[in-house]
Order: sequence, then C-alpha cells, then structure tokens
Amino acid sequence: MARTRKTKPAEIKVETYAQHQIITQPNPLRDALRPLDDGEHDDPIARAERALAELSSEFKGWMAVECDRLAASHAALVRDGVTAKTRDELFRAAHDVKGHAATFGYPMAAAAAESLCRLIEHAPELTKVPPNLIENHVSSILAIVREHARIDRMGVASELSRRLRTMADKYLVAANQDRPEHLEAILAPSIVPSD
Repeated sequence: MARTRKTKPAEIKVETYAQHQIITQPNPLRDALRPLDDGEHDDPIARAERALAELSSEFKGWMAVECDRLAASHAALVRDGVTAKTRDELFRAAHDVKGHAATFGYPMAAAAAESLCRLIEHAPELTKVPPNLIENHVSSILAIVREHARIDRMGVASELSRRLRTMADKYLVAANQDRPEHLEAILAPSIVPSD
C-alpha cells in the first residue's frame, strides 16, 4: 500500500521529428505514491467496514424514521386525496426506504418498497389504483421492519414481498394495456437485492 503526497506537476514532453511529434503526458501519480513503512498499514475497506459496524446500532432507529415518514405520507394521501404533493411525498418516502433498507439490514422491506415505487411511477392515474393495494404495500413494509428478525426467519417477508410485486405487476399490466412503452419497464425483473 502507499500513501499520497503532493508534488509539483510535471511538464509535457514534446519530441519533434521530421515527419511527426511525440507528445508525452506527465504521470503525476508516479511521484504521488510512496511505499509504506513497516508498521504502517491502511486498509480502506477494513476502515469502511469498521465504520459501518459502529453505525449499525443506529440502523434500526434510522429505519424507524423512514417508516414513520412512509406512514405519514400514506396517511396524508388517504386524508387529502391524491394530489401532486401527496403522490410525490409517498413516492419519495417509499424510494428512500427502498434505497436505505438493504444497507440497514432490511432487504425484504427494500423489495416491497420497490414494488410500491413501481406502482406509483407506472400507474396511469394513481386515483384509480385500488386503495387497498397501496395500503397493503405500506402496511407490509412497516411490518417487515417492525417484525424483522421473526418474519425473516420464517421466510414470510420474502413471500410477502413477492406477492406484493405480483399483485402490483398484474394491476400495472392491465392498467397500461394502451401504453406499451410502460409495459417493458413493468415486466423487467427487480434490481433490488432480495436477500
């Protein structure tokens, strides 16, 4: 391993010949590295893993905050109806759960949140989506996070996420029959890790 140090940038070298020129770019990295001394050891991956392990005690709390935000945005959608604001807030909350859940140790919540995001994104009119389909997604995400250790062991979270995706896909395929450009995205496999 080596550690960086600042050096003055080298100049471009130009060699001119009768028919051509050779221009040699400086390689500032060549002088920027030095061998580590005995006893010096820097493993950035190990440092990152240690930092993640130190933060892991916070993951449950952070996931609870994300779930509270999801529940509040769903409650606002139910209370105020589907508006651009309530739709966007629900989508952002679900998207944040999808993005953070796997890192925080809740991959099945990420899969269910992805299904909800797809439902919101690809439904031609969110007002026509059966309210219980949205509610089932939100309730399932909250349950997966709340009962994480217990339902993961039994495989319930995986099955729940799979069924939610199937129900959402069936609805979206039917709702988008006249929008073939959406069908390809709807039928694409999930990119969210499932385990």
